[in-house]
Amino acid sequence: MALGPLMVGVAGLALSDEERELLRHPVIGGVILFTRNYADLEQLQALVADIRSLRQPPLLVAVDHEGGRVQRFQTGFTRLPALRHLGHLYDRDTRRAKHYAQLSGWLMAAELRAVGIDMSFAPVLDLDRGTSVVIGDRAFHTDPEAVADLAHAYMIGMDMAGMAATAKHFPGHGTAAADSHQAVVTDHRPWEDIVSEDMLPFERMVNFGIAAIMVAHIIYPRVDTKPAGFSRYWIHEVLRQRLGFQGAIISDDIGMVGAAGVGGLVERAHAALEAGCDLVLLCNELAEIPAVIDAMGNQSNPAGQLRLARMHGRGRIERAHLRLEPIWHEALQALADYARPSEPDLV
Repeated sequence: MALGPLMVGVAGLALSDEERELLRHPVIGGVILFTRNYADLEQLQALVADIRSLRQPPLLVAVDHEGGRVQRFQTGFTRLPALRHLGHLYDRDTRRAKHYAQLSGWLMAAELRAVGIDMSFAPVLDLDRGTSVVIGDRAFHTDPEAVADLAHAYMIGMDMAGMAATAKHFPGHGTAAADSHQAVVTDHRPWEDIVSEDMLPFERMVNFGIAAIMVAHIIYPRVDTKPAGFSRYWIHEVLRQRLGFQGAIISDDIGMVGAAGVGGLVERAHAALEAGCDLVLLCNELAEIPAVIDAMGNQSNPAGQLRLARMHGRGRIERAHLRLEPIWHEALQALADYARPSEPDLV
């Protein structure tokens, strides 16, 4: 059974019988995990194994595990610094910052691959403008060239650990002040500013071979009236045609307030797919998942299914052996060298 275009959240530490049945539906392509799904390493590994056992090929298992304020699993995992610390180092020692970014990408991905997780939605390519309440130090830097440099190194590290990278939030979430989780967000800048600044890291990463891009729920009214994640203009004409991106395109969570102007959850799912997304996220409105599945009907997009299949993790280091790897110790030393204490988590 091919992977479907809907990635959903689950309620707790183990799957219910009802969730197992839902996840077997052809429209489902994966599961995204959160802090509510984590108690300890053994429980997480069992949950992931259960999810993966339901289908062939296995469903994708994903998480937001950037570091800093956005790290869903903590006890038993290395506490990762916010990416902005690498940007501060970049200003002092560019070469060392890129090396540390590669080690950080490897460490993040290797620890997740060791419990069977395929994807972490990282790295953030937004620019740290000092105005966004939700981006801030999740971004590498305010300079788009520096962001592209560090993100490329981070992607290489992830690839070394067997995980494909996902760049977010196209075409750029770093300027608008509001949080699209909580509000409808509008960025009134002209096309020229967005292209020359925010989109530059995405263009670079497309050229570097990034596997997936997540699209923002932000309206850029001087370009299009729809949020980018539901805009055929942004997804098809800009991302696919102008930038030549051939990888997987992923919506942000359609349950976010930033998506509300498109309609209900069913309308949002259809709109994201019609705009060109390969995978649609529905993370927290768990009671609505059956209705969305029923409304989506039979979805068949062979090209999108192939792009999603390439997001499966490759290889795997057993957790018992991970800490014996010399690169693991090198990565820990790098984190200690560039990091300050971690911030409170964003859940």
